[in-house]
Amino acid sequence: MIVLKYIWIIQSQLQTLDLNKKVFNMRLNNKRVIITGAGSGIGRACAQTFNREGANIVLADINGEGLAETKDSLNTNRKSEIGLGDVSKKDDAKSLIELTEKSLGGVDILINSAGVSPRNAPEEYDFEQIWDWVIDVNLKGTYLMSHFAVEKMKGSGGSILNLASIIGLVGYNQGMSTGLNPYPHSKGGVVQMTRDMAVGFAKSNIRVNALCPGFSKTNLTEILLKEKKSLDHIESLHPMGRLAEPEEISNAALFLSSDEASFITGVCLPVDGGYTAQ
Repeated sequence: MIVLKYIWIIQSQLQTLDLNKKVFNMRLNNKRVIITGAGSGIGRACAQTFNREGANIVLADINGEGLAETKDSLNTNRKSEIGLGDVSKKDDAKSLIELTEKSLGGVDILINSAGVSPRNAPEEYDFEQIWDWVIDVNLKGTYLMSHFAVEKMKGSGGSILNLASIIGLVGYNQGMSTGLNPYPHSKGGVVQMTRDMAVGFAKSNIRVNALCPGFSKTNLTEILLKEKKSLDHIESLHPMGRLAEPEEISNAALFLSSDEASFITGVCLPVDGGYTAQ
């Protein structure tokens, strides 16, 4: 009986050591994160990946139902809060950052994932309204969230990751755009904003990077993927012959946001299956 007791004690201690090792090895352990666009797509995938790696997160979006679904998918051992707001509105952006500071005690990482495409614009919008809507969410929203996050990060440093696009680095494939599509213009602006912020905030120990995903399986591309002919064409544009899964983008986001990327800033990283290498 005494031998069995000692075996049980040793097993318990080993299990505790293993658990502590797993917690210690979490790449974002206790980091305070806000993710915009967290109600779906890449934003949701980032929330799930970051949660798994130990982050406490404020999930921000205008889609309350989507936010609830994202929150339900997370491990409850980490804190997560829902923040409803429109990133293109100054007061909403400020409130979302203040919510993060109040509920998590500060802001270490901002993921600017909220984004829209003309394909998803309200049917009643004319070309000018579509332009304003896309630029407001994709470019102005990234600017406003970053503006208020930087105010909280300047004392201790932090990381900002912007979701740009391959279409912010190159033009659309011929036949896919008229040349007046605001989406590539907005994402090109995000690319340049990333570089400029990275240089401007480097002395404050705030890193700013961007991801430039290829075509990914999200709600923004859903309409393009319904027809096999369209899907086959888009897949053929990528040398790897397929679209990205949201989790493949969030894994890259994890690296650039973590301390493993401590000497990386101003990078706009294509995660595109070789699209921009052609």
